[in-house]
Amino acid sequence: MLIELAQKYDLNVPRYTSYPTAPHFNESVTDDTYADWLAGLGAGAPVSLYFHIPFCDTLCWFCGCYTKIVNRYEPVADYLETLLAEVDLVAEKLGGPAEAKHIHWGGGSPTLLTPEDWRRAFDHIGARFAIASNAEIAVELDPRDTTEDYVRALAGAGVNRVSIGVQDFNAEVQTAINRIQPFEVTERVVGWLRRHGINSINMDLLYGLPHQTEARVIDMVDRAVSLGPARIALFGYAHVPWMKKHQRLIDENALPGAAERWRQAEAAAARLVGHGFIRVGFDHFARPGDSLAVALAEGRLHRNFQGYTADTADTLIGFGASAIGSLPEGYVQNTSPLKDYQRRIQEGRLATVRGRALKPEDRLQRDAIERILCDMKLDVNQLCTQHGVDKSALAPAMAALAPLAEDGICELGADKIEIGEPYRPFARLVAAAFDTYLTKNSNNGGARHSRAV
Repeated sequence: MLIELAQKYDLNVPRYTSYPTAPHFNESVTDDTYADWLAGLGAGAPVSLYFHIPFCDTLCWFCGCYTKIVNRYEPVADYLETLLAEVDLVAEKLGGPAEAKHIHWGGGSPTLLTPEDWRRAFDHIGARFAIASNAEIAVELDPRDTTEDYVRALAGAGVNRVSIGVQDFNAEVQTAINRIQPFEVTERVVGWLRRHGINSINMDLLYGLPHQTEARVIDMVDRAVSLGPARIALFGYAHVPWMKKHQRLIDENALPGAAERWRQAEAAAARLVGHGFIRVGFDHFARPGDSLAVALAEGRLHRNFQGYTADTADTLIGFGASAIGSLPEGYVQNTSPLKDYQRRIQEGRLATVRGRALKPEDRLQRDAIERILCDMKLDVNQLCTQHGVDKSALAPAMAALAPLAEDGICELGADKIEIGEPYRPFARLVAAAFDTYLTKNSNNGGARHSRAV
């Protein structure tokens, strides 16, 4: 029955790391808009910081990130200078040092920075922001480029969480996605991290890759768990070659169909639960003592552009080319072309070129989507009271959910919406019922997104 539903609902919907989603950002939000929003935060405001490093030294064919391949250090060094100059610009607009509660470095691959770069960067950031004593400082790490000196530098800079890209340990799968990373390479880097006191380790795994099977996915999970991660993100590979042309290098004939993807996802999830992990949302798993599992238990789990998070700050400031930020008034996004990004910062201008100011109905829909994806349920009365609206405001969404309810994917009550445990992988479809922009643009919007299950 569940496999039949997976085939029936093999649709493309957003992952909802924002709402409205990035395809609905526009140029009405400018650098001046962003400057005004920053000024409105006030000194001492709690914020999270995201730094984007858009470089890799090899191209992984599965990748959906904004990145540029380089084989020299000079472009990375030049970019870091611009990034730190952007930190100065943003700090000036704030009018006083905000308190950084979370700091996350992503890419691309931040591993292309040198140990000295990390020391400089954190000294610079610490001079412009008040970094909370209990701040989570996380870095995405590619084991293939990592040395022990590099790990030592991260620890010295205060990094206390690392997210390791694994994808799969199988050699045939790795060859098919152009990411050769033997298990021993990842194992060695994990050893270095623990030796230098970085014990909060996340791992990213993928299902739905070419040549993966249910048995191989189970083996992938067992090997990952043997390294003792605190969290595992289990993502379905998003094959979007119309957006990411390098994905055309992947043999589509080797990709699993909807039914096989379902079996892989469910087998991996069951294995992780069997290993003692707690399911967090629809694609994360955490050890019981991890902050993500604690946030889930306490009802304060959230989503942002890094996925599920225990971060409670209302403001996420994004630095770097293509970086997205979230403020109480709405979303902002930097320009993507590196030359344009660097030119704007060098001219003393913020790099924001698009975004989205939030309307009251956006906030209502956003909160509904977030609670569904975080809690697998929604208290309709609580939501409507919080936003000062009548339940009739949700009538279109409730009507859109009726077919899903008929198929058993969710339960609809007068005052609640709930997704049963077996139907957790369909959560994005339930959330999509509240996405009025997706409904209005169903013919051309769906192709921009990944498969729902």
